Amino acid sequence: MINKLKDLDFRITPQRLAVLKILAESTGYPSVEDVFKQVEHNFPTTSLATIYKTVNLLKEIGEVVELDFSEVGNRYDGNRPYPHPHLICTKCKTIMDSDVGNLEDLSKELASKTGYEILNHRLDFFGICPHCQRSAKRS
Repeated sequence: MINKLKDLDFRITPQRLAVLKILAESTGYPSVEDVFKQVEHNFPTTSLATIYKTVNLLKEIGEVVELDFSEVGNRYDGNRPYPHPHLICTKCKTIMDSDVGNLEDLSKELASKTGYEILNHRLDFFGICPHCQRSAKRS
């Protein structure tokens, strides 16, 4: 992320570095507000607007994937900044990555059959996670 920002002549501020680190090291899918809370701890004068601008910049240059969920708000994936399937629990709202087949082949097949120029794609599966299933059985 840092090299790409430098290559594109964007400034590398301490706040920006903090946002990059949080997104790159996160094992979850933080919201902008989650990132803000973590950055604010070390940089109390940082504004929420700064975090939004940085996350949007990272999204625009392809270093972060935005997951838009109307129920839980937007979340961001800095670990795997390319389209890939996600599993979302409808009970606890947990989001999990999935490694299944080659989506690039599916994208090419759809483009070939429909004439669409596929610019991007998103594939989400909604269900109930094993933890919530176990909790429901105990009830």
